[in-house]
Amino acid sequence: MSWLELSVEIEQEAIESVTELFAQVGYNQGVAIDQPFVGSPDGPEYTIDAAKPVIVRTYIPLDGYAEESRARLEQGLWALGMMRPVGELQVRQMEEEDWANAWKAHYPIRRIGERFVIVPSWLEYTAQPGDLILNLDPGMAFGTGLHPTTQLCLVLLERYVQPDARTLDLGCGSGILAIAAAKAGADPVLAIDNDPIAVQATEENVARNGVTALITTVEGSLGPGAQLGHWLGSDWAIKQRTANARPEGPVAFEPDAEFDLIVANILANVHVLLAPYLERALKPGGLLVTSGIISDRETDVVAAFEAAGLQPIERLQEGDWVALVHRRV
Repeated sequence: MSWLELSVEIEQEAIESVTELFAQVGYNQGVAIDQPFVGSPDGPEYTIDAAKPVIVRTYIPLDGYAEESRARLEQGLWALGMMRPVGELQVRQMEEEDWANAWKAHYPIRRIGERFVIVPSWLEYTAQPGDLILNLDPGMAFGTGLHPTTQLCLVLLERYVQPDARTLDLGCGSGILAIAAAKAGADPVLAIDNDPIAVQATEENVARNGVTALITTVEGSLGPGAQLGHWLGSDWAIKQRTANARPEGPVAFEPDAEFDLIVANILANVHVLLAPYLERALKPGGLLVTSGIISDRETDVVAAFEAAGLQPIERLQEGDWVALVHRRV
């Protein structure tokens, strides 16, 4: 399959608005932010040069919908450009193997919270005392750790994971949150995703981090979430399963009071759909950490969780993105 890389140069203040636009059309909402980094004299970590512009990128499959997606993004950038400087949308075609590697140039070592350090598999890092290293190669799956929704989840996992907590990562992407939970003490962890590519990437990253004994990865979702399928269509998903010897397709899980902790970095409409299933899957007193929620949809998600009987505990926000913590009473 061929892909299109869509990119634009913007000022730092426009990152949140442009990222939201790119996430609406990009594969699995994936967005890469190429920021001007200043290296640290003490190691491979970095700081951001806020005076220089950034480049935002996303990738879409080159199919019958590609032109519509490109035009929609261009229209959104034009509207945003009426309020602040926005560069011209750049479009570049690439093949699948190049697409899978394109993230690497924009993916640095990054510390999230107090202990998590995301280290791309192709870079080296010397761990400091107390560090929880997440060695990651997202490949073609969403979940680089650079997106605000993922970072918010990591901050909350650092606060709420308890030793031996039975944990579910719903919509695992690259596996970053499942691996983070396991390294913070959760055991066992079930990582599920409707995307067969995400399942493959998670399994590879789980092995890379040495937590195979703690994490089980399955293609699927909770209840009706398994019927949502893959956004590229069932034919595409079937081809990916066949290529990776996964003929079974997504599994519909309906656990009853099984998990101490669920983390779900997924779309707001899926949170709304699955709210009663999330509540049911938690043990009494169990915690639900959710993100992927744009602030405009927060009211809908909160209402669905309230209707399902979940009690709000904490709320974090970064830019336009919101993360929530709820408890099953």
